[in-house]
Amino acid sequence: MEVQNDGLVRGGGTGKDFQNIAFYSFIIDSLPVGVITVSPEMKVTSFNRWAGRITGYSEQEALGRYCGGVLQGGMCKTNCPLKKAINRHHPEVRVDSTIKNRRGEIIPVRMNTAALLDDNGNLIGGVEAFQDISRLKTMEREKDNLISMFAHDMKSSLTVIGGFVLRLIKKSGQIDEEKQKEYLGIIRRESGKLESLVSDFLEFSRLQAGRLKLNLSATSLDKELMELSDAYQLKASQSGLRLELKNEEELPVIICDSNKMLRVFSNLLDNAIKFSKDKGTITISTHATPDEVIVEVKDEGIGIDPDELPYVFDSFHRGRGAEQKEGFGLGLASVKAIVEGHGGRITVESEPGKGSVFSVILPKTRQPQALPVIVTDGIGGGF
Repeated sequence: MEVQNDGLVRGGGTGKDFQNIAFYSFIIDSLPVGVITVSPEMKVTSFNRWAGRITGYSEQEALGRYCGGVLQGGMCKTNCPLKKAINRHHPEVRVDSTIKNRRGEIIPVRMNTAALLDDNGNLIGGVEAFQDISRLKTMEREKDNLISMFAHDMKSSLTVIGGFVLRLIKKSGQIDEEKQKEYLGIIRRESGKLESLVSDFLEFSRLQAGRLKLNLSATSLDKELMELSDAYQLKASQSGLRLELKNEEELPVIICDSNKMLRVFSNLLDNAIKFSKDKGTITISTHATPDEVIVEVKDEGIGIDPDELPYVFDSFHRGRGAEQKEGFGLGLASVKAIVEGHGGRITVESEPGKGSVFSVILPKTRQPQALPVIVTDGIGGGF
C-alpha cells in the first residue's frame, strides 16, 4: 500500500510489502487516532482499536455495517466528507464535525478522509482518521464564553454602580434621604451580582484544577430525593408548576457524598423550574439496573436547541433562551464534575418546545473517577 503525492491511498506493492501487513496493522492499532476503512458502498471493512475507544463499538460490532450507522456523524446525512472523498477521488483534510457514541454522547471530532484506489486507479474503498477534540473545543468555548460573560456582566454592573455613586457625590445635597436609600439599594444589588460572579469564577477555577473533595458515606438516594421533593414543592407551586416523584422501586444504598449529590439534583430542579412553562409538570423518576442507579429529572419547558446540546455542560455556556435568566452558566458544569467524580455520567435529551430530560447515572459500586478527586472522611470538603 502506497500514499501517492496527490494524497490518495493506493493498494498494490510487492510480495515483500504484504509480509509486513501485520506490522502495519499493529501500527494502525497503536495510533491514538480512530482509523476506519470502508468499501465503495460505505460499509466498514476495518476498525482500529482507538476508533473503538472513541465510539464504544468493538471491531466485530462495526465490521460490515454502514459507516454512518456506526459513527452517526453530524455530516453523515448532509455532506459526508468520506463519501465526498470517495466520489471525487480527492482527500478531505481537517474537517471538524461530530459523532455519536453508542451511549448517545455527542463527541466533537477532527477528521481526515481519502479514497482508496488500486494501482490501476480503480476505487476499492475509503479511509477516515478522526480524533476526539472534545477538550480542545471545550477550552475554546470556555475562553470565548468567559470573555463574553465578563465583558457583559461586569461592565453592566460596574456602569450602574458608577452612575449612582456619581449622582450621590455630585448631588448629595439635592437628593432626599429616601432617594439616597434607593440608590444605595441599587448599588448593593449590583455589587452582590459582582460578588456572585467572582464566587462562580473561583468555583470554576477549582473545577478546572480538579480539586473536587468528596466526603463519602453510605447514602439512601430514596430518602434524599423524597426530602428534596418535599422541599421543592412550594417553590414549584409558586411558579405554577407540579412536581412529581416517581420512585416505585426501592433504590440500593450507594457510597457517595450526599451533600454533593444533593447539590446535583437541586441544580437540575432549579433549572427545570427556571425553564419550564406555566402549568407544566416536573418529574423526578428513578430506577436501577444490575450495575447502575439512574435518576431522571424531566420538565415540559422550552427545551434545548439540538445545536446547543453538545455544549450544555460547558463552563459559562448559556444557551438560547437563557439570556434573560439569572446565573453565569456554571451550574451544569459543576453537576457534571460532581457526577463524574463519583464515577458516573450525566446525559441530556431535549426537544425545543417540549422539554428536557437530564439523566444522572451512578454506579452501584464505586468506580475510578474521571476527574482528580480528594476524598476526605472528616468534616468539611466542598468547593
